[in-house]
Amino acid sequence: MVTKNVENVHFWQVNHKIKNILEVRGITVLSSPKAWQELKWTRKFFEKEPKEGYFVWVRKQIDFPLTTCISIASPKIFQNLTNLLVIEKGIKTRANVLCNATQNQLCGTHKAKGKLILKENSYLEYNHFHKWGKKDLVSPDYEFILKENSHLIYNYKSLFSPKTLNLKTTIYNNKESSSNLNFIISALNSKIELKDTVFLKGKNSRGIIKLRLVGKENSQIRAKTAIFARAPGRGHLDCQGLLIDKGSKISLIPELFCEHKEAQITHEASIGKIDEEALGYLRMRGLTEKEAIDLMVTGFLKT
Repeated sequence: MVTKNVENVHFWQVNHKIKNILEVRGITVLSSPKAWQELKWTRKFFEKEPKEGYFVWVRKQIDFPLTTCISIASPKIFQNLTNLLVIEKGIKTRANVLCNATQNQLCGTHKAKGKLILKENSYLEYNHFHKWGKKDLVSPDYEFILKENSHLIYNYKSLFSPKTLNLKTTIYNNKESSSNLNFIISALNSKIELKDTVFLKGKNSRGIIKLRLVGKENSQIRAKTAIFARAPGRGHLDCQGLLIDKGSKISLIPELFCEHKEAQITHEASIGKIDEEALGYLRMRGLTEKEAIDLMVTGFLKT
């Protein structure tokens, strides 16, 4: 969807080539190497000089979503991206981020390290969509830093899984900040490793992590999810897995670490299988077995 409307994409990269940068009033958009060279204050966030990737700085309130697209379109491409997004104080915005392979058998590698800074009283809805080929290797590592009274909604969705996915997400919640993380992953002949961690660092900080994971056709999913409460805050983990066939495996490892007596953190985790009674009912209504299973999986991923 993003690549069909490239005039509205603020940063678009295919393989290693930048196809489009759209800078409009209120935001600064640069390649990460250029931001390193021209804006020296960014270096404390990049940590080392980036080779490729994007920098987006939301300086004023905007009334449109930020949009970025990173694609692999040729065989055996190795992307090594470093991305930085900075939201200034009091700004509310939404970001739509697409990372994908344009074909199914490219054997590409997509490595991305991102840092997102939400300054005081800001709000970000970050919609992160992945669509990969069957032989791709993907390893995103994103870090969100939430300043006082900032709020994050992070939605990650991968319905077309790569060969391997190593997804790491780390959230630092400061005073009065909140984060709501939602992961939807459907694995097909894939090996998935998730590591999601929320740190409740400030008073009255809040964090929720919700996982919906589906394993199909010899997939292996391992999800390690943790909340560290270092201040009087609240956190909750909601982890659910659904196995479609006997050859797949799902491992859920929820962890709670409480380091403050006034903190409250909870979790629930479950792994289930297709309900045979519901499957039979749908078959009686005229659906094929595949259609019925697909419908049930869709319903599970939306819960």
